[in-house]
Amino acid sequence: MYYFKFKGRKLYCERVCLEELAQTFGTPLYVYSYKTFVEHFLKIKKAFSKVSPLICYSVKANSNLSLLKILVDKGAGLDIVSGGELFRAKKINCPPQRIVYASVGKTEKEIKEAINYGILAFNVESLAELKRINSLAGKFKKKVDVALRFNPDISAYTHRYITTAKKGTKFGMASEVIREIILNRGNFPNLNIVGIHIHIGSQITKAGPFIRAIKKAKALIDYANRKGLFLNYFNIGGGLGIVYQKERPQTAESFAKKILPLVKGLKLKLILEPGRFIMGNAGVLITRIIYIKETPYKRFIIIDAGMNDLIRPALYSAYHQILPLSKSLKADSSAKLSDVVGPVCESADFLGKNRVLNVEEGAYLAVLGAGAYSFSMASNYNSRCKPAEVLVKDKKFYLIRKRETYQDLIRKEILFEKF
Repeated sequence: MYYFKFKGRKLYCERVCLEELAQTFGTPLYVYSYKTFVEHFLKIKKAFSKVSPLICYSVKANSNLSLLKILVDKGAGLDIVSGGELFRAKKINCPPQRIVYASVGKTEKEIKEAINYGILAFNVESLAELKRINSLAGKFKKKVDVALRFNPDISAYTHRYITTAKKGTKFGMASEVIREIILNRGNFPNLNIVGIHIHIGSQITKAGPFIRAIKKAKALIDYANRKGLFLNYFNIGGGLGIVYQKERPQTAESFAKKILPLVKGLKLKLILEPGRFIMGNAGVLITRIIYIKETPYKRFIIIDAGMNDLIRPALYSAYHQILPLSKSLKADSSAKLSDVVGPVCESADFLGKNRVLNVEEGAYLAVLGAGAYSFSMASNYNSRCKPAEVLVKDKKFYLIRKRETYQDLIRKEILFEKF
């Protein structure tokens, strides 16, 4: 379900008027719908209920503590990729046996912290990493569970920056490397190889790439069985796409119908790592129009949010629908083609190009589809303060992150008066 809708002329999140939130908390402002992301999580859980999967929400999509706690309390696990994300998991008391840890560059410090917390498994991305974890586990006199991340060398038909399963990417290991590890697993006495992991990319709208990757991974599982290594888990990663513009992504139900026949006979615990699917359309970025600039060549709607707040358009040429919080009484024919741009000193600082918007200076806009890979990728570029975040549940709203101040920008800096 989707709970950002117009009621009369005003755009609402559930039963709360977004314009009132903008006036209360200021802009730029991230707003999230509780009902939307909880229902998305429950939908994928229900779709795969026949195999009782462990659904590990991808923390990198949106790592706000309140949102993580809500999902964990609903039964979700967490897919983490850094020591900072592990710290967040600990902060909300996520059970360690519901945490899986990916990333091609886990440091010794991060590995030690995860071993001490007792996470379910490391998703190991290279032979070098496997050796490092084995060595550190030995120092702790522990047996550590690992899954081997397989790179199936397939195209996910998504943006090249979020494709992670081609042989030219930094992610995972080739089939021959994993087979060699399985064959020589005695070289890693401090590790239990408990699973195979794949993650082929993000914003994938068709089941085909998943099916091809799973079939290739099953060949590795069969090989492990033949060599006397009986696994516990098959982690098929995340990557389910959502609607940003005119995409027609698969539903949780249609995805499950195609995937379940491939995995049901394996007798392995299935793990999924959705992030965008759960959170993407559960958030919007509210921004205010500062100026409208007319030139002989282009009309610019200049807003108070920029690429530092939402970098996806600049980074991926990503499309986000942009709507006014209050519909104009003027006829739509008076609207002009405009670029929606921010205040940052870069030509890449835009949130939308060639949009037809009937708006005036001082009006508020909502940038939709901003629940995932939005605030989590925000920065302080141009010494700009990061926005506040608000969670809406029915007719109530909660501030879940304070807006940064100028003092926050320099809090950790050390000013030397003389050199």
